[in-house]
Amino acid sequence: MATIYMVRHGRADAQAPDPRDPGLDDLGRRQARETAAALAPKGPLPIHSSPFARARETAAALAELWDVPVAVEPRVAEIPFPMADLAERGTWLRQAMAGRWSSLDDYLQAWRRDLVDCVAHLDRDCVVFCHFIAINVAAGAAQGDDQLVIFQPDNASVTVFNNDGGELRLLEFGCEAETKVN
Repeated sequence: MATIYMVRHGRADAQAPDPRDPGLDDLGRRQARETAAALAPKGPLPIHSSPFARARETAAALAELWDVPVAVEPRVAEIPFPMADLAERGTWLRQAMAGRWSSLDDYLQAWRRDLVDCVAHLDRDCVVFCHFIAINVAAGAAQGDDQLVIFQPDNASVTVFNNDGGELRLLEFGCEAETKVN
């Protein structure tokens, strides 16, 4: 049985040059260091990260403590958006977050299935640095819930799952807060 620590990235830099893929701001970097310190006694373990800068930067703090590489895993990336315009994206995401997966397009349901498949095949204790919706996907799969949002994981919070032969069990929700979802 594997224990999977899913970590939401630290707070993203709202002033980043590329708002589609921001890194962390000063608070986000501090959150990453604090989460790394809290997880340090559990490892070293393999580390996986979304390809997005904010997740990779959050993972880097723990990877440095453990002196292990970070494996980039595209299947735990942020939910794909059907548009490029950031204002439209925000409106779409707020509406989608109030609903259910079964009401979304097939490509989004396929993304969800790929993410669940990825996490369900992690057969060793590990840490996965990812995003608000990605963590909610795993929580929903573990609880058999079709809602997009099961809970509101705070930046740099840790949600803990067990994977028992591909069956996910939610052991502990991460700390919650109302935060900007990016």
